[in-house]
Amino acid sequence: MRLPNRKNAFVKKDKLTNYLLSLSHPVGRYKAVFFRNMGFNDINVDTLKQKFYEIAQKNNVESSRSSDDMSGINYKIIGSLSAPGGKTYFVETIWYIKRGANNPSFVTANPV
Repeated sequence: MRLPNRKNAFVKKDKLTNYLLSLSHPVGRYKAVFFRNMGFNDINVDTLKQKFYEIAQKNNVESSRSSDDMSGINYKIIGSLSAPGGKTYFVETIWYIKRGANNPSFVTANPV
């Protein structure tokens, strides 16, 4: 199964800069170490944003489940992510579609 409406998937840049790449975010800082060690940072954040979008476009959904508050559905997609230095890593991405909405939004990513 593919992510529904994947062509309309979006990744908010501030989700990446203020969470996933933030070394001071209470939860994101642990993920930031991984992504920054890969070579991603505030300067090339648009590249990271595009790579997450490509994962949503090219890969199948591994699993889906209702969100904890039942307001929508979370989709897990695993894909490869090429680092700026050329090395490839596998990451798990989570996408969310709110009930009654159509466009998937990026939630988070984790190393696999």
